[in-house]
Amino acid sequence: MERRREAMIGMAYAMTVRVAGSFPETVARVRDALKDQGFGVLTEIDVQATLREKLGEQMEDYLILGACNPPLAHRALGIDREIGLLLPCNVVVRSDGPGTTLVQALDPQTMVQITGRPELKEVADDAAARLQAALATLGG
Repeated sequence: MERRREAMIGMAYAMTVRVAGSFPETVARVRDALKDQGFGVLTEIDVQATLREKLGEQMEDYLILGACNPPLAHRALGIDREIGLLLPCNVVVRSDGPGTTLVQALDPQTMVQITGRPELKEVADDAAARLQAALATLGG
């Protein structure tokens, strides 16, 4: 297990764009951009609210959206049932200073790198292209 962990250290795993706009406005735009690329948001974790409620900690607006493109998820699961451990695609939206919001998506190529299953590459390529297209519509 240690060898696998070492191989993953330093691996790039995020696609990032900075957006001029308020946090709520950007969240709405991210949802629309994901929808336009065939992704639905299955889960939403308000990290800021959770840490405030559970720990009394303050932090910037920080939301994790669990985005799923059902045809891509189906293809990936057909190749490797354990891939569900890496689904859905996480997209983070967080405040990055006054009037700026950072949007980050987990690079789907991470699935290929972590699993060592090259047959997932085509699915990851498709998912990555869709996520990059969604992020590109946000500007930056």
